[in-house]
Formats: sequence, C-alpha cells, structure tokens
Amino acid sequence: MSMEKINKLLIVGGLLSLIAALLHIAIIIGGGDMYRTFGAGEALAAMDEAGSLYPALLTSGIAFILFMWALYAFSGAGLIRRLPLLKPALVVISVIYLIRGFALIPIWLVHPELLNNFVILSSMVCLGYGFCYALGTKQIWRIR
Repeated sequence: MSMEKINKLLIVGGLLSLIAALLHIAIIIGGGDMYRTFGAGEALAAMDEAGSLYPALLTSGIAFILFMWALYAFSGAGLIRRLPLLKPALVVISVIYLIRGFALIPIWLVHPELLNNFVILSSMVCLGYGFCYALGTKQIWRIR
C-alpha cells in the first residue's frame, strides 16, 4: 500500500487503543492496588482482593473491546485487511471516545465534587483518542 493511503491518525488511534487494552490486562495482573491506582474504585479493588472474578471479567471485556477498536483503526489506516462495517464502526468508536471525553463538562457543572485527577486525565485522554479516530475516519470517508 502506498504511504499516501496510510492514515496516520488512525494508526495513532489504534496504537493508543492497543496500549489502553494492554494496560487493562496489566491491571488484572496487578490486582487490587492497580485497580485503585487507575481509578477503578475501592469496590472493584476490594472485590478483586476477596477473590471475586467479576473485576477481572469486567476488565477483560473492556480490554477486548479496546483491542477490537485498535483492529478497526488499523483496518481503516490500511495496515490490515478491510474489516466488516468499517466506516460505521469507526464513527461509533469515535463518538464513544468523544462522549467519554466530553462527559467531563456535565460532571464539572453538575457534580464538581466527583472531579479528581483520574477523571480529568482520563477524559483528556479519551478526547485525544476520539479526535484521532474522528479525523482519521473523516479522511478515509473521502478516500474510499
């Protein structure tokens, strides 16, 4: 594939989603302290420490979704074969990331007491991911 058809924004978005997926796996491996460190909350950390499978299953599900999103970004970027429903999937992924990022605003307006460093940082990260996906998707919409 020629370099002009490779979509750098979707490559970055895919790499970011892949890193997030791997981070979720690291959290499962790290246990309760990792759940606390990355803002999952005391309830999930305590459940993990008590031997419950729920935190690991939930976190595995999130990791799987993020991994699939990375594959869709890499497909849109032209690095792997075209996946089914590519454009609609990329639009949905973009919207989910952007909604998660912009959720900071209503939280700030309605429940400012819920704001902490994790909420702010994760919202900014999701906005970055969302813009990579949205702008990259816009580019492939014109090309393909």
